[in-house]
Amino acid sequence: MKRPTAITAGILLFLLPLFIPIEGLAPAAAITLGLFLCAGLFWVFEPIPIYATSLLVIGGQLLFMSKDSPLVLANAWPYPVAQAPSSASFMATLSNPVIILFLGGFMLAAGASKYSVEKGITRLVLAPFGSSPAQILLGFMFATALLSAFMSNTATTVMMIAAIGPIVATLKPDDRYRTALALSIPVASNIGGIATPIGTPPNAIAIGALAEQGHHISFSSWMLFAAPLTLVSLAIAWWALLKLFPTNEKKINLNLSGHFDRSPAAIPFYLIGGITILLWITEALHKIPSTLTAFIPIALFPAFGIVGKKEIREISWEVLWLVAGGIALGNSLQNTGLAAWMISLVSWNTLGVTAVLASFIVLGILFSNFLSNTVTAALFVPIAISLGTSGVLGSTASIVFVSIAISIAVSFGMSLPISTPPNAIASATGLVTTPQMARIGVIMAIAGFIVTFLFAFYLWPAIF
Repeated sequence: MKRPTAITAGILLFLLPLFIPIEGLAPAAAITLGLFLCAGLFWVFEPIPIYATSLLVIGGQLLFMSKDSPLVLANAWPYPVAQAPSSASFMATLSNPVIILFLGGFMLAAGASKYSVEKGITRLVLAPFGSSPAQILLGFMFATALLSAFMSNTATTVMMIAAIGPIVATLKPDDRYRTALALSIPVASNIGGIATPIGTPPNAIAIGALAEQGHHISFSSWMLFAAPLTLVSLAIAWWALLKLFPTNEKKINLNLSGHFDRSPAAIPFYLIGGITILLWITEALHKIPSTLTAFIPIALFPAFGIVGKKEIREISWEVLWLVAGGIALGNSLQNTGLAAWMISLVSWNTLGVTAVLASFIVLGILFSNFLSNTVTAALFVPIAISLGTSGVLGSTASIVFVSIAISIAVSFGMSLPISTPPNAIASATGLVTTPQMARIGVIMAIAGFIVTFLFAFYLWPAIF
């Protein structure tokens, strides 16, 4: 779609819900729907930079939904001022805890780059995997998935994106394998979080909601459900990336002689960075939120001179704007009731178990491209459980399997830079365009639906 056409279409999509009333949709939800449609189109076709679209989302909320806006105060449309949030609530998305987590990850990446840590990581990761492009890609994906099963997907992506740098530098600028490497990290990170209860918050949501109904899922039981599915999905992603972004290189000659910097100046980085990563990995034990831990490098790296003004200026600040816009839109989808309205369009009680399972998986994947995975799971898991308790899903096992399937499905919503934090980080490398990300995202959405449905409907009942 050409730029003028895309911009015109986006504006029309924004205005459509404002001037054509939709039954059951409150004014705030109608405005959010317009922003949602416009932003979705802009993010896909990029008539303006994707981070600019995110800022337009926040700007639109401030102008059309904030109680401090002159349009709202002037009653430009039937939107009660008393129900409108303050402008500060919309601006707060720019300092959301997830943004702080990103900034902490960027600080770690800046320090790692300064002390060439990525060379040591590359040597450790790739030494067992040979030198063929396919094996190297598999090595990165396996290491990334393994790390993200036990620590923050965002932190994992920051570390592993730094590790691909030495390989990207050896490839020709037009080699599509550069894109395969850059995409392999977020894809593997998103998939790897499925494997364990602590890998991603949606898993914990499903486990907690089921526990309240008396269905207790242990750590090992979850892994029996999810780890095989993770491995199958990872293999599909690896195959798809090799097919979508092939290389003519038969062998990549890597310099695996790099070692970790042992100079006195690097010691504070290793100490503070190591404590940060250790706290991220062991979050399930000490309960300190990963977003709080992220502030350790933010505060201490500049204080100890580990990063300076030069490194701080080089941080991808536009990625923080991009993520903030996604968070802002997700919050409005939830807070205005638009997400609940969309869900209510489906007559769940008239569907059988098979259709309910398929519908939840599809909707979980679709919604998680725009809402956070956590919010999407929080929306759908309670609905699944309520349908189960009302008898729609039949057996107790069906309630468990559908709930777990929903929490797994949301991890396959990875078609846009704003879909997940790992996607946003990969987008910031400049090696990936939104259409390229969408291609692998759509493939993984389809694969995720098929794999999750088959496991939930056939394999889990047969085994458990």
